[in-house]
Amino acid sequence: MPSPVIIAIVVVVLLLVLVIASLKVVREYERLVVFRLGRLRGSLGPGLVLMLPFLDRSVRVDRRVVTLTIPPQEVITRDNVTARVNAVVMFKVADPVRSVMEVENHAVATSQFAQTTLRSVVGRADLDTLLAHRADLNEDLQQSIAQQAVPWGVDVSVVEIKDVEIPEMMQRAMARQAEAERERRAKVISAHGELEASEELRDAAKILSEAPAALQLRYLQTVLELGADQNSTVVFPLPMDIVGPLMGALDQFSSGGTRREPPATPVPTESHGLAVVDDRAEGRSR
Repeated sequence: MPSPVIIAIVVVVLLLVLVIASLKVVREYERLVVFRLGRLRGSLGPGLVLMLPFLDRSVRVDRRVVTLTIPPQEVITRDNVTARVNAVVMFKVADPVRSVMEVENHAVATSQFAQTTLRSVVGRADLDTLLAHRADLNEDLQQSIAQQAVPWGVDVSVVEIKDVEIPEMMQRAMARQAEAERERRAKVISAHGELEASEELRDAAKILSEAPAALQLRYLQTVLELGADQNSTVVFPLPMDIVGPLMGALDQFSSGGTRREPPATPVPTESHGLAVVDDRAEGRSR
């Protein structure tokens, strides 16, 4: 085989290798930030991208949503309660060029700023707000982190507080408070029930006073219910309008049978000494 043919084959093979090396496949969710001889060429992709070998350098940027977990942070709330709070941040790269040019590592930068913002926002709230009103705190966190991440080409979509750990003594105190609150509500509900029951009883008493026969029917119904339970003791209630006159008659009878004499009042006498009088001597003298 002549040498020119071999040289041609070698050249063709080298060209094919260079063409294959210069082709890059970029996925739909990725972008390539290309630098040619150190100067920014721009963002390329998706699809098949042609790059010059040994001249172009690229940085692959993922544009999918990234879930970043913030490690537990020791914070002190506004009411001086120590708590451990962790959160989750969801973000994605909105501008690949700025995410490469403006910050060294946008994920690490977002994580560090989210930690400091979490301490700051939680420190301005009290414990009750942290436990019961997390939505407001999540909104404040999202706005603060998103505002800082805009120059980095990062779009922060969600910031959520995952867990809040408080000391055991505080947990016991909160449990006692919750128990006392439940007892207070139970007493209030019971008092309202007693009030409504008394009003209903008052209305029922008015209706029964207008129809005395209804009271007798109610009495017979109560006796029937007692007999249905196979009780050995039966209680017969007596109305006060019957018991009252009977007790009055008994009092009158007891007071009329035994009459007590009023005590005699002593007659006061004046005496200035002790005197002994003989009745016989006094008669003879008379």
